[in-house]
Amino acid sequence: MRVVKEFTQEEIRISVFSWNNKYIIKFEMGPMEQTFKASEMDILEENDLEIFWKGEFFEKVKQRFQEMGKTFRAQMENL
Repeated sequence: MRVVKEFTQEEIRISVFSWNNKYIIKFEMGPMEQTFKASEMDILEENDLEIFWKGEFFEKVKQRFQEMGKTFRAQMENL
């Protein structure tokens, strides 16, 4: 597995890997993570991966983290 890029944006850790002819894009925030896989055949250049951490896609990732956080906190309160 090759690390393509790692950085933090708006408190979300973003890691991009290349493995088995796929790009793996991982978003991490606290105890939660979201992972997406895209075929290297669908991405012409590594710079094209930026669409995953900009615009509407990234906004939806943040919204999903908010929903996940609420669900996780509610479950932890029931322990």
